Amino acid sequence: MLEKAEGIVLRTFAYGETNSILKLFTREAGKISVMARGAKKPKSKLAAVAQPFVNAYFLYYRSTGMKTLNQGDTIDSFRTIRYDIVRTAYASYIVELLDKLTEEQEKNPFLFELVLQLLQRMNDEDDAEVLVRIFEMKMTAQAGIKPVLEECTHCGSKEGTFHFSVKEAGFLCHRCFHVDERRIAIQPKTVQLLRTFFHLDIGRFGDISLSQKTKDELRLVLDSYYQEYTGLQLKSKRFLEQMERWE
Repeated sequence: MLEKAEGIVLRTFAYGETNSILKLFTREAGKISVMARGAKKPKSKLAAVAQPFVNAYFLYYRSTGMKTLNQGDTIDSFRTIRYDIVRTAYASYIVELLDKLTEEQEKNPFLFELVLQLLQRMNDEDDAEVLVRIFEMKMTAQAGIKPVLEECTHCGSKEGTFHFSVKEAGFLCHRCFHVDERRIAIQPKTVQLLRTFFHLDIGRFGDISLSQKTKDELRLVLDSYYQEYTGLQLKSKRFLEQMERWE
């Protein structure tokens, strides 16, 4: 039976000399894998859609085993991302984190739209690092590790100066700093951004221009938090860290 879905290519795997297996995140069916027979041949009609990050309509045969791709019609190949090593690295991290935090065939149209819009904005040359921080913040809910953002995680106060506590999984107000001596001191702007990144729809974000200090604080908070509560070891994350050291 033929089925059609709009999807984003998360990963491709070589299968034999001429075939590829595509891992897709689709609007209609969630995460699926399809066999693209002959996709590695130069003149294959499937070669254009058998590339990372490509957004396309996929027509495939459903079966109890591996699904077989029949046709792919490209919507957006995100050329700017694919020809820029830095943007490629950030986009790779987004799709790898998505892959690790979702189950096979778990439908999530909201998450599909979020990733699609992030890739579109990254392709339009918005700040890739900030887009990744937005994604990480929103994915805490998907991962089941959403931090306490609206109040002090210890006393419940909504007013005061706040720092971030990895141990307490959220903000601590100045009256409760003693609870965690290793809390991360951050600016009030960073506190507000963490809240905004979680709650605000990506379509409502305007141009985002942040100082390097603010971006460093966001990265420190989210890197520390993910390391503590997910234990994920991502190849794309290691590559990003290597690039930062080179810079």
